[in-house]
Amino acid sequence: MIANHIHDALGQVNQLRSLILERQRFSGYSGTARMLGGVFALIGAVVLARVPGLQKLELQLIGWGGVLAVGLALNYGFLAWWFLRNHFGARRWQVLMPTLELFPALALGGVFTLVLVMRGDYDLLFGTWMCFFGLAHMGYRHSLPRGILFLGFYYQVAGACCLVLPEISFLNPLPMGVIFFAGEMVGGWILRSNAIIQEGGSDESVCS
Repeated sequence: MIANHIHDALGQVNQLRSLILERQRFSGYSGTARMLGGVFALIGAVVLARVPGLQKLELQLIGWGGVLAVGLALNYGFLAWWFLRNHFGARRWQVLMPTLELFPALALGGVFTLVLVMRGDYDLLFGTWMCFFGLAHMGYRHSLPRGILFLGFYYQVAGACCLVLPEISFLNPLPMGVIFFAGEMVGGWILRSNAIIQEGGSDESVCS
């Protein structure tokens, strides 16, 4: 009898814990934006690989800077639209706090990028970018769906492989494009699936 009560109490505690964690989920990131960013990364890689005259280190670096700019514009443009639509009237700026969790890893990645460029170690850039991007996902383990954590591991493993494989060249952008395309498509699917579950499959969730 006592064992049954303990079992029921533990079940209620687990349900309460799941409810609290679900309420902490951040829904401001758009799965659609992530997918579009992945598609653009693949297109950018193909352009950098196939268009004559772009096979120069400086032009490749500028090209990837453009891909990054487009990705940021897509993701944070959707984020701004979500905030203005749902929270701006109440000026609940604290709902944006989870977005700050990725900046330490990305800022440090930027420092490493600068150092590698200054040293001329361009071939280490792809692996470095993947590792730090994967590390940025670790900060979202409580505020985004669990699948994002495993996506972070995917980027870190891919980045480590790029760092240790001697045949990886910065002038061959296709591996970078394919890895980010696959990762962002999966990441977008995770966010969209979570949004559909939370919103009950409403039209609003399909835009997320």
